[in-house]
Amino acid sequence: MAAALQTLGGGIGITLHWIAFTPTIEQQATEEQKKKWLKLAQDVAIVGAYAQTEMGHGTFVRGLETTATYDPSTQEFVINSPTLTSTKWWPGGLGKTANHATVMAQLYTRGKCYGPHNFMVQIRSLENHQPCPGVTLGDIGPKMESNGNDNGFARFDHVRIPRENMLMKFARVEADGTYVQPPSSKLAYSNMVYLRGTFVMSAAQALASATTIAVRYSCVRRQSEMKPGEPEPQILEYQTQQYKLFPQLAAAYAFWFASWFMTQQHGSITGSMEKGDMSGLAELHALSAGLKSYTTAVTARGIDVCRMACGGHGYSHASGLPALFGGAAALCTAEGENTVMMLQTARYLVKCFAQSQAGKRLTGTVAYLSAVQPSPVAGNRNMSDLGTLVAAFQHRAARMVRHAAMQMQGEMQKGKAREDAWNSCSVLLIKAAEAHVHSFVVRNFAETVQTVEVDESVRAVLTSLCQLYSLYGITEHAGDFLKDGYLTGRDIDAASSHLSAMLARVRPDAVALVDAFDLHDKILRSVLGRYDGRVYEHLYEWAKKSPLNKSEVHESYYKYLQPFLKSNRAKL
Repeated sequence: MAAALQTLGGGIGITLHWIAFTPTIEQQATEEQKKKWLKLAQDVAIVGAYAQTEMGHGTFVRGLETTATYDPSTQEFVINSPTLTSTKWWPGGLGKTANHATVMAQLYTRGKCYGPHNFMVQIRSLENHQPCPGVTLGDIGPKMESNGNDNGFARFDHVRIPRENMLMKFARVEADGTYVQPPSSKLAYSNMVYLRGTFVMSAAQALASATTIAVRYSCVRRQSEMKPGEPEPQILEYQTQQYKLFPQLAAAYAFWFASWFMTQQHGSITGSMEKGDMSGLAELHALSAGLKSYTTAVTARGIDVCRMACGGHGYSHASGLPALFGGAAALCTAEGENTVMMLQTARYLVKCFAQSQAGKRLTGTVAYLSAVQPSPVAGNRNMSDLGTLVAAFQHRAARMVRHAAMQMQGEMQKGKAREDAWNSCSVLLIKAAEAHVHSFVVRNFAETVQTVEVDESVRAVLTSLCQLYSLYGITEHAGDFLKDGYLTGRDIDAASSHLSAMLARVRPDAVALVDAFDLHDKILRSVLGRYDGRVYEHLYEWAKKSPLNKSEVHESYYKYLQPFLKSNRAKL
């Protein structure tokens, strides 16, 4: 479905119906509510939006201002937008497409606020698509990219909905207004974990698309001379071009594998939740927040690297790269601004580190924190060995988490409140969280290439790609690995040397690796990245279709340029 939606380009108003609205019903509604709404959503008999973000609040969900006040006399909730900043703002499909929305609002009953909950609200008539009484709707205007997403706004003026329209799988309000708490406050994480997992997948596909375009074009484009008198080589033969593109290609694969992990883990956790086991949800929530932040940020930067690697043509919309960059940039702030997401991961890591210091054995993605070594471990290492590379990333992450946690503890010992100490150390905390997520991606990449069911020849190529990804990370963050002496200068030199060797090793398989993404030309929407390689012919045809070329002499000539030229000639 995601690939099918992307063929239309720039996002469409129904996208969030599939990746947010329908999953919310699946995960937050009771069985009775699913019977009422789920099939309608799945059959697109209704079109929904996920209305959480407001004009004044986004990532800080607890700060949302929209209210849902229960009226026991009518057994209805009253949905209201009490302030301008409470206006729902940005939800995809809300502007002109959706006729229903799951609205996140502060639940009030019996005079007490119980925090944000989801409510099903019909916002448009199913007969003529007019806004329902008390609902004001509209489009928020042009954006940097993805203008087809139909991002809109909504205001509610005391709109009444039945009590049964509160999604009550976990928490509920009885007819008399009694609030029944969910089995665990962590249950609210589930839907966010799913959404952020889709962002990891979106980042992987966006970076895969960009590298496909850039690698294919780099095999078509010929430039300069390597040796005097010889034909111009493909620009992908230059090591500098390989150094730009192959780490992005490797990251695309790494992020695909990370998204697989998230999908599998979410399914597993959901099954456990059905049985009342919430034990794995906090860890997955922390990982999903960090992965969303890390993968979208790396993807946005990586797409721009691909754009510049395509020279001037990469700047043209014909390349497809500006659109990819604009879409990826949106992912960095959608459904959780990246800095805040990384701080959520950091909060979990500090908690886990404290537990490890108290003697608790950690498991899962944070198990390595128990093995942190505050003193340096010297010695030359085999910098092409995946086990060695994974261990290096884990040591780096453990050291940085420990350093951030100890700095924060030191600030509190000086008399600062915990909140002030947190703020004083927030940059260190973010860097520690980034190192943790980077370490996870490396470890998951290494484990996947060792266990995935493929031919051994394919495994060898994927292993080289994993080595390249890991070595590039070490050379780019050499200071982190050298800081406590875990890696030596000789180790870093060896990593750099192995990285150069990996660039040459990956080169013969580069085209096959991007073709393996199986991205159709209709999805790529790129003249430069065409599968048939006929770049220049189609670039010329694309230019001829420019609206400015509909006439030989543009009307602006007669209005402005012609009088201006005549005036100047008359002065001669």
